[in-house]
Amino acid sequence: MKIIILLVTAYLLGSIPSGVWIGKLFFKKDIRQFGSGNSGTTNTFRVLGKKAGIIVLLMDILKGTLATSLPVIFHITTINPLWFGVCAILGHTFPIFAGFKGGKAVATSAGMLLGYQPLFFIYSTVLFLICLFITSMVSLASMIAAVLITLSTFFIPYIAPMILEKQDWLLTIIAICVTTFIFYRHKDNIKRIKNGTENKVPFGLNKPKK
Repeated sequence: MKIIILLVTAYLLGSIPSGVWIGKLFFKKDIRQFGSGNSGTTNTFRVLGKKAGIIVLLMDILKGTLATSLPVIFHITTINPLWFGVCAILGHTFPIFAGFKGGKAVATSAGMLLGYQPLFFIYSTVLFLICLFITSMVSLASMIAAVLITLSTFFIPYIAPMILEKQDWLLTIIAICVTTFIFYRHKDNIKRIKNGTENKVPFGLNKPKK
């Protein structure tokens, strides 16, 4: 019963619609009515600005981290912490507090890694930043990084065990599922990338033209 309650708690943590609440509370805006219509970090940056975007990013990461840390906090050793992170990811993408219409799972998935394997989180963050610098598109960088992170769960334990100590098949399976889901959630972005109309960030090798 305790485990079930904590899994539900992890889902509820993930369900906190950071971008929606920040927008309504401080800007009197529902970000789902602007930009891409998404309630996640990227649209928050676009609609509400850098400060609000950073706050929402940190909150979305924290949701995944705190959820994944629940079994450690409550001294539960009979279930892998990753399952709590998965519940948070489901909460973020299908939030009960926002009509089950949420973000694209990237930041909360990163938070899950931070709570589970901090060094692998740092490694994954570096991969994402490199992809972002090269592509100048958050969406494309997220998808490429997700693929590279998933592949990394196979070989990092053998070439850099200090980052990921051993082969973790549950982590690999979840990474494959999350990556597939990230691609699905970015289907509209993929269309815009093909059409050359996807939004770009103002830095990197492919800077948006002024």
